[in-house]
Amino acid sequence: MKLLKIAAGVLNQIPLAWEHNKQNIINAIEEAQRQNVSLLCLTELCISGYGCEDAFFAQNTIDQSVASLLDIVEHTSGIAVAVGLPLRHNNRTFDVACLIANKRILGFTAKQFMANNGVHYETRWFQPWPPYVRDEIKIGDFMYPFGDVVFDLSGIRIGFEICEDAWVASRPGRLLYERGVDIILNPTASHFAFLKSQVRERFVVDASRAFGVSYVYSNMLGNEAGRMIYDGDAMVASNGELLVSGPRLSYEDFLIVSAVVDVEATRLNQTQNRANLSLAYPNLRVTTTFDWPDIAPVIQKAELEAWERGGYLKEEEFARAVALGLFDYLRKSRSHGYVLSLSGGADSSAIAALVFLMIRMAVQNIGLDGVKKKLGYIKAIQACKTPEEMVGKLLTVMYQGTENSSDDTFNSAKTLADDIGATFMNININGLVETYRGLIEEQLGRKLSWDSDDLALQNIQARVRAPSIWMLANLNNALLLSTSNRSEAAVGYATMDGDTAGSISPITGIDKHFLRGWLRWLETVGLNVKNEWTPADRTGTVSDPSASDELIKVKGLSVVNSLQPTAELRPLDKKQTDEDDLMPYDVLNSIEECAIRDKQPPLEVLKMIEVRYAGSYDRDRLLLWVERFFKLWSRNQWKRERYAPSFHLDDHNLDPRSWCRFPILSGGFEKELADMRDWAADQKPNTRKGKIGF
Repeated sequence: MKLLKIAAGVLNQIPLAWEHNKQNIINAIEEAQRQNVSLLCLTELCISGYGCEDAFFAQNTIDQSVASLLDIVEHTSGIAVAVGLPLRHNNRTFDVACLIANKRILGFTAKQFMANNGVHYETRWFQPWPPYVRDEIKIGDFMYPFGDVVFDLSGIRIGFEICEDAWVASRPGRLLYERGVDIILNPTASHFAFLKSQVRERFVVDASRAFGVSYVYSNMLGNEAGRMIYDGDAMVASNGELLVSGPRLSYEDFLIVSAVVDVEATRLNQTQNRANLSLAYPNLRVTTTFDWPDIAPVIQKAELEAWERGGYLKEEEFARAVALGLFDYLRKSRSHGYVLSLSGGADSSAIAALVFLMIRMAVQNIGLDGVKKKLGYIKAIQACKTPEEMVGKLLTVMYQGTENSSDDTFNSAKTLADDIGATFMNININGLVETYRGLIEEQLGRKLSWDSDDLALQNIQARVRAPSIWMLANLNNALLLSTSNRSEAAVGYATMDGDTAGSISPITGIDKHFLRGWLRWLETVGLNVKNEWTPADRTGTVSDPSASDELIKVKGLSVVNSLQPTAELRPLDKKQTDEDDLMPYDVLNSIEECAIRDKQPPLEVLKMIEVRYAGSYDRDRLLLWVERFFKLWSRNQWKRERYAPSFHLDDHNLDPRSWCRFPILSGGFEKELADMRDWAADQKPNTRKGKIGF
């Protein structure tokens, strides 16, 4: 056996935060050295940060990255480390991985395939590098290999697939296999999406089997730049077996997930594989000496964390991803807390619960003192002794009622705020609404009524709530949370400068149908925190399986879960509900999925939902809802352009700045809707041509 201790290192970085990023990398290297790791793979573009956007065009970004790299090199005694950075070569910018060993830069491997779909826009900034091409680049006073490079460290061959390289059919791993590589490193910045970790695990394990290698996968961690959340997925697989899998969605600055691999075992796999072409490509190889210490065998078997085995993976992922996203957004913006207009409805209640989970999960993960240290600039929390006490300092909610508000929603808001420990305020804005109404009536010379002025009378109530909650956010030096969900964004069921007001919109990436089910789950089932990882578990070893279960539930959601969603903007006797105004939320979600995600025209959408809701709704009603969706979608793109930044959670996202672009002005699907109506009329038995009276 030839055993090596190798590791994936995940990092929580910040774009263009040079000192923070460099020190985090150095700390991770020093932790790996303490654990006697010989080869460490850190994340893609970890020196500069992945989300630098057009700052990648700036020469200063390249210069600062190189300066940080040269400082990091001095901390690599006795270890080989892969770090990511942008480099400029022949007036082109490349996304590269640099391999350092024993305080020496060995060379740079450039990414071959750029991610250019969905949230990614890499071809705007980076040039793909062609296979089989090696050049040189000058860094400081020395020239280094650059391009498609394989590293030979005392007989151990190491190659790279950088993020997107592993997601394409013609992945570089195939060429690395032909060159007899022993280890493939994959530094990556793969954004969070529901259930995506399962896809990653498949291509990591399959690559280790098909290419006969040990494969190290290291993903970025946390809310790096604002919209995207990274789950810190870390894996080591060998010969088709997953040896270790690290914790996801951690609040740590970095994590080291290590494994012991047997190089002779993977070489035997390649030797016995008759498809091995054994091509040399010696000009692409960088050879140097490196002392690989003797390692004792260990028994390894990757295990999922308890929360990933509990049967509610999407609910758990939503809670943990958004909570981590909020925590990093708070600390990286140097804000002193969050402020929320808590109506007692599902949306604002979900956001309040997520802020509570943000603190509970952070404390559970890194301890109360760890949270205080990370939020050390917030003096108000330093004396807190419980998570609930900390929530009271970091979350202020305000109920703003009018004559159209009910006791039910007030009780819902108050019950939840008391349960989670938020600071609760209550004001009545009816006088402000009446003042605006009176001013406009005086200018128009007539009275406003619900029969003729319904929309304006609804919207003024929502808009009047904005100035007071903004004022509270300013006074607290806090961020205002916007409360719109994705279903509302799709059809514009929101008041601009009212419930859309805010600095960050945590739930605009999720639909209302899921959100209502998630609230019931959080009240009755809760997050599973058994076998949670702690700082001592950085070796990649799962905590004691005998540890007791703990479930984090929010019992204060009981009232909101008993209510029918309503905007409460019309008089109470009109019994306004969201679904009466729009359509059932599950139907809306199905239409949106087919129309927007799958890009189908109205007729195809109608055919699909007829099958899905057969026996529940007749065709005339479904046709009405499809038509309503497409009309509202088309006329409300301007609203989606103005929403506060939201978190990306899946491929249903409607954010025009990161995922789903649509013209502000368009034909509104008029022809397509007419085609749908004609088809539906033609299907009715008594109107078919040649079938009169049938």
